[in-house]
Amino acid sequence: MLAAIWCKACSAGRITRWWTPRSPGGVTKLPPGMPITRALSTLGLTGLTAYFGLLDVGRVVEGETVVVSGAAGATGSVVGQIARIKRCRVIGIAGGAEKCAWLLREARFTGAIDYKSEDVRTRLRELCPNGIDVYFDNVGGPILDAALAELAFRGRVVLCGAISSYGAAELPRGPRNYMNLIIQRGRMEGFVIIDYAKRFGEAVKDLSAWVAAEQIKDHVDVQEGLENAPKALRRLFAGENRGKQLLKIADP
Repeated sequence: MLAAIWCKACSAGRITRWWTPRSPGGVTKLPPGMPITRALSTLGLTGLTAYFGLLDVGRVVEGETVVVSGAAGATGSVVGQIARIKRCRVIGIAGGAEKCAWLLREARFTGAIDYKSEDVRTRLRELCPNGIDVYFDNVGGPILDAALAELAFRGRVVLCGAISSYGAAELPRGPRNYMNLIIQRGRMEGFVIIDYAKRFGEAVKDLSAWVAAEQIKDHVDVQEGLENAPKALRRLFAGENRGKQLLKIADP
């Protein structure tokens, strides 16, 4: 969840490879013509997390209804766009009218829910009348509970993050609606992206093709100045960032 930083050499275009945990000291080559910021967003760990979380853990199938929380963030926005590419109905949950408008206009989600001004469970019932086939969770808390209540038969819940509780003084109580996993024969599974390190090349190839074909909109939020690093990090927890939070420390 840390804000990524790129340096003078990167922005000057002199660095065309970036490190990944694929192997000790291993690197992944940045495809020709791709801006360096993309190595820290869609083609970086956030994009890889979206790719494997949705396709491998969520096992999404064409025609299903996919709901993603934190949908305007770095991972959530890519999750929804991959689901759309796979011809699914995509509902994004985000905070604020501006973020929801971006999901509908630019990311081309089927629907969007503003958790700051709308009742999430009521809107899920309206937008997902047949239930949620795959719920990709980035926030935990009450929104996870609402999604569990609307899970479809054989629905899957992908646990990626729980940012709603990261700064909590005490651990929150568990979801009340977890029994619906039994009733609906559902599955809830967490994952860590480094488990897929050996397959990163496969994901980068697909993600690069989708970005080049403009099927995925790369969304980055750039703050400037090393002195603003703490402020940039706080933006993540306040929900102020739009897409991947980056910090630029120098011009070329």
